[in-house]
Amino acid sequence: MPKVAAESILFNGTIWCGLGEEAVEALAIWQGKVLATGSREEVFAYRGKSTRMIDLKGGFATPGLNDAHLHLISTGLSIAWIDATPEAAPTLSSLLNIIREKAETLPPGTWIKARGYDQTKLDVGRHPHKSELDAVAPEHPVMLARACGHVSIFNSKAFELAGVDEKTPVPDGGLIEQKNGVLTGMLAENALDVVRKAIPKPTIAELVEAIEAGGNMLLSFGITSVMDAAVGHVAGFDEIRAYNIAKVQKRLPVRTWLALLGDPSTSIVEQCYEAGLVSGAGDDMLMIGAVKIFLDGSTGGRTAWMSQPYLGDDNNTGVQIHRDEQLETLVLDVHKKGYQLACHAIGDGAIGQLITAYEKALAAHPDADRRHRIEHCGFSTPEQHGRMKKAGIFPCPQQVFIYDFGDTYVSVLGEERALSSYPFNTWKELDFKPATGSDSPVCHPNPYPNIYSMLTRKTGKGTVMDARECVSIEEALQAYTEFGAFSQKLENVKGRLVSGQVADIAVFSRNLLSATPEEILNDTRCILTIRGGEIVFARA
Repeated sequence: MPKVAAESILFNGTIWCGLGEEAVEALAIWQGKVLATGSREEVFAYRGKSTRMIDLKGGFATPGLNDAHLHLISTGLSIAWIDATPEAAPTLSSLLNIIREKAETLPPGTWIKARGYDQTKLDVGRHPHKSELDAVAPEHPVMLARACGHVSIFNSKAFELAGVDEKTPVPDGGLIEQKNGVLTGMLAENALDVVRKAIPKPTIAELVEAIEAGGNMLLSFGITSVMDAAVGHVAGFDEIRAYNIAKVQKRLPVRTWLALLGDPSTSIVEQCYEAGLVSGAGDDMLMIGAVKIFLDGSTGGRTAWMSQPYLGDDNNTGVQIHRDEQLETLVLDVHKKGYQLACHAIGDGAIGQLITAYEKALAAHPDADRRHRIEHCGFSTPEQHGRMKKAGIFPCPQQVFIYDFGDTYVSVLGEERALSSYPFNTWKELDFKPATGSDSPVCHPNPYPNIYSMLTRKTGKGTVMDARECVSIEEALQAYTEFGAFSQKLENVKGRLVSGQVADIAVFSRNLLSATPEEILNDTRCILTIRGGEIVFARA
């Protein structure tokens, strides 16, 4: 009889402990960590008088999923926003009707926020216009955010409150679109803050509510760990306060690794650094992770910085947000302070600029295991892969972009450039240990389309985006678990179900190892989620 009695034992299911580990029949938990795994007989030896027995009822257990790049606060806040996704509003008319109906329920002057439209999927094949928003909500300021979050359409009332007109200076790295000398309503990248500053910031209480609401939704999908990829973007340093309050009040549902916003005009890095909040500060539940700097925009919004122009737009290669010298100074300063960096770069132009900045910082202050990340890294090149490998730089993609936006990429770039985007298998073969995530609320945090994309490289319409980049189901699960932990330098803490690692466990309704991709996409549910040995979600 073992000397230690388990606090809980999971049994009567298939337990996948990680790639390279054997699937087992049972698992024992003690003090929030995995105590032992093995056959039913082996693990039941740890059963004591007070051991809680958790019957998996034939379910399939994995390590808790780690969404390695999303925006937890924004996810929670946007739950109350208008759903402007193609599924909810496939036509411009239906989208405008939803906004009109919302306006009818709110006092004049109240902000109306909507998110999720994709102009390439609307029936009109273009962005909505300011005048169209004016027609349905003349007395309400409206912000209609594109799915990517890098482009928004505002109406005249919003511009009025922000003091924006045709003479407003365009910030560097931004776009305030005009046609024939008239504002269209579209703003992109750095220009978004020109209007967003007029939107009342959420209170600390509202931020905590958003953390809790967003986190609880994630638990329902088996997601137990996340990176919040731009802390400070919504409410500055108040977001740090909100996270710590949420933790103290036990209202932080998921383990959260914070990427601090480091863009010059909105950075919270100095405040955090002065408070001693550097990479690694915190604990397994809430930790300062990296610093996030935006280098470009989104592909579908035609603002990702490419080396070659977009289709049908020979003068547009996207938006370069920072000059080379400016970015290199920013990166070096943050690197010297001891932070890991996790910077947004989608187009090959931005990726190349970021690699150079990382290379220079690492040459000036070497660190063999800093693990600087390139968030998204969608259109990296073989030459860039070689440089990344040499410097110890890692891609952190969101494979669900293939499912949600693949056809959009083809429409704005053409097949030759689009189909090979987000080359997951290539990265895996290069031992980049690519994690995956949703970038929620850009995409829904539902993990099944993400896994489906890795298995099939199919878009929502069925287009195959270079089948050579497909991986196996175990490799997809590894990306969602072990590699997510690696991206946070926490692979010895979580990501596998082995003795000593945290007992974060997701239990699914079917065996993912034997299910077809379509069954995973359309007919799989998370039925139980355990974090630190405690049941934190159970499907009724």
